[in-house]
Amino acid sequence: MSQSPTPIVLSELADSLLQPAALAEFGLVAVCLGLSWMVVRLLRGTQVKAASVLFGRRVFDGVLFPVLALLFAIVARALLSALGMPIAVFRLAIPVLISLVVIRLTVRVLSAAFPDSRPVRVIERTVSWLAWIGAVLWITGVLPIVMNELDAVNWTLGATRISARNLLEGTLSAVTVLVLALWLSAAIEAQLIKGAATADLSMRKIASSAVRALLLFVGLMLALSAAGIDLTALSVLGGAIGVGLGFGLQKIAANYVSGFVILAERSLRIGDVVKVDNFEGRIIDIRTRYTVIRSLGGREAIVPNEMLITQRIENLSLADTRVMLSSTVQVAYGTDVAALQPKLVAAIRAVPRVIGDPGPGAQLSAFGSDGMDITLLFWISDPENGQGNVKSDVNLAVLALFAAEGVEIPFPQRVVHLAPVGPEQSAQGT
Repeated sequence: MSQSPTPIVLSELADSLLQPAALAEFGLVAVCLGLSWMVVRLLRGTQVKAASVLFGRRVFDGVLFPVLALLFAIVARALLSALGMPIAVFRLAIPVLISLVVIRLTVRVLSAAFPDSRPVRVIERTVSWLAWIGAVLWITGVLPIVMNELDAVNWTLGATRISARNLLEGTLSAVTVLVLALWLSAAIEAQLIKGAATADLSMRKIASSAVRALLLFVGLMLALSAAGIDLTALSVLGGAIGVGLGFGLQKIAANYVSGFVILAERSLRIGDVVKVDNFEGRIIDIRTRYTVIRSLGGREAIVPNEMLITQRIENLSLADTRVMLSSTVQVAYGTDVAALQPKLVAAIRAVPRVIGDPGPGAQLSAFGSDGMDITLLFWISDPENGQGNVKSDVNLAVLALFAAEGVEIPFPQRVVHLAPVGPEQSAQGT
């Protein structure tokens, strides 16, 4: 029986690591790491910024650091080979750095694209395990044997021969291409939205969403082609997916289509103050499937985009941001309302957020059982800053005016009439 090649590879690697030349390789690896750290530090700058895919939070936990270290290590290995020196440490360093690049790229891009997602965390751990297992198999020399064994496990699907090796390579290619597509789409989206005003933010949002969808589609097609799958065979699968969308996923598809319609028509824009199903707030984000509305009290509502298309929506900011508010106060009978009206208008106009055009008004609206009702009308131009607070300021100004002018706010009064008591009822009472 022939001896397995794995112990020979490991023994040769261990012997080479004990040679004096290995110390020089360790020094070169340290130099490569130091150079990559210095380059990333210079490119990033000394200012602490938010975590990014390239730089991370602490310089060395981004993608750029292991990529530069890998490039420096490959150059150093090529120089040692040109000088005829034995290679030992770099046989370990390069697979480890490749695994680190794969892990950092996957984790950073998926975390940026899908924050706080549990399935993404599972994918990250799976990619990490596969990357380190692949590095160990590469170092020990077992990887070619494993790949040959996987290639031997195959089956025929129609006229196409598929092996376990094809599936593994296709999965890795798909993950790599999709991660790169997500990274590129996130970078394009950040550039499109950076510095955008509220007026054109919706159009930039739809452009970034379309770019992301297009890149993911192209990436998926490239991944399937790299895996050796005939794309013409996907026509039947595409028809089945279309039927599934038509029946089982019609609500989800309707929300996605509605999201693009909203962004294209600009009937609702980020920053608008709207009222949907008795929930009033400001639109803070429009996604392809749902819209996020934040109320002035801090609550957030996730509204499906289909609801914004099919139901009546009150938009306080679509054509004109000016909003009219009203408040009602009651004065006692006998009050000189004609002389009081200009003073009320002046008091309301003095409130900071009340605008002068259209100006405020005070109208005698009704005669109540206890007093006369005066309706106060005024306009504001910033409803996103709240409506109850400005109404309270107006009421406080009116209350101060009434106190200064001696105007009485009536209380409910009831008049009780006593029926006269007759002689017979008086005798019975005694």
